[in-house]
Amino acid sequence: MLYLFLFPFHTIHPVLNVLRYETFRSVMAGLAALALSFAMSPVLIERFRAAHIGQTIRDEVPQNHQKKAGTPTMGGLTILASCIAATLLLADLRDQYVWVAIFVSVCFGAIGLADDLLKLRRGRGKGLSGPVKLALSFAIALVAAVWLFGFLGFDTHLTVPFLKNVNPNLGWMYVPFAMLVIVGSSHAVNLTDGLDGLAIGPVMTVAFCYWVFTYVAGNIKFATYLQIPHIEGIGEVAIFCAALIAASLGFLWYNAYPASMMMGDVGALSLGAALGTVAVLAKQELVLVMAGGVFVVEAASVIIQRYYYKLTHKRVFRMAPLHHHFELGGWPETVVVVRFWIISIVCGLFALSTLKLR
Repeated sequence: MLYLFLFPFHTIHPVLNVLRYETFRSVMAGLAALALSFAMSPVLIERFRAAHIGQTIRDEVPQNHQKKAGTPTMGGLTILASCIAATLLLADLRDQYVWVAIFVSVCFGAIGLADDLLKLRRGRGKGLSGPVKLALSFAIALVAAVWLFGFLGFDTHLTVPFLKNVNPNLGWMYVPFAMLVIVGSSHAVNLTDGLDGLAIGPVMTVAFCYWVFTYVAGNIKFATYLQIPHIEGIGEVAIFCAALIAASLGFLWYNAYPASMMMGDVGALSLGAALGTVAVLAKQELVLVMAGGVFVVEAASVIIQRYYYKLTHKRVFRMAPLHHHFELGGWPETVVVVRFWIISIVCGLFALSTLKLR
């Protein structure tokens, strides 16, 4: 809104020409989101403490987590609100891709919020059932995919990392593929959110990777030079990514060990869905497996544990998701978190290398 209001005056005030640059608006959106996140978080923490709105802990998690019961939760509201407010202020709202990202983030946040509220009411982590969450998630992802490919005529060719001449056209199959990317990313982040600061670090790493991908894909010169798909208007989504990074950074201040606030499902589901949606918009869906390597491994550990136990009644890991396996192996919580962050940064650098190694 601020961009649409101010930019027309650039002919009168030349200094406003700077608003034409997505890099500048990304920085400003980041600063705005960071300021909003810092301003909202302490207020939310105090309000939730006064209202006794706190984290509920499942019985099956490691016993040292029981002390976290009562920690204010649903901190993802600050991330989501800060990110969207900054995006609305500084992105070009005539761009449909920005609205797709906002729509998916808000709707998945609503699922997470309903889940968090039910957990608070029922206790012991008993929120929405898995099938209900998945059904709602796929329904929202379907709307987004149809919006993109049915109404905006989005390209259905698949970008394969490292192979510049391999671009299979999935046709109508791109709709279920895009849905799987969005839903899979959302629930993988949700599974990772189990330790103080664990999920938010890789979220920022992946969001930074896609800030780069969306910016270069929206710039025809960079896209041509790097031989990646040029998507007109996708550069505006870089502003959304920058706001997401900064809002997450502000939240991390209060989520670092020992956490003063948990993000809850409202945060984890919406952030994961946002990353999956941006990956689809940037035409870099497969790169998400590399950039979000921590999320992939965490989700895979749950799947492996569940089905291996059903088949053999034995466990592969001490406990799933994987971060609990290392906790039970004697790693302090802070060690697990920092080492997973390091792995996430390495994964992000590997993902960015696909821009040049083609």
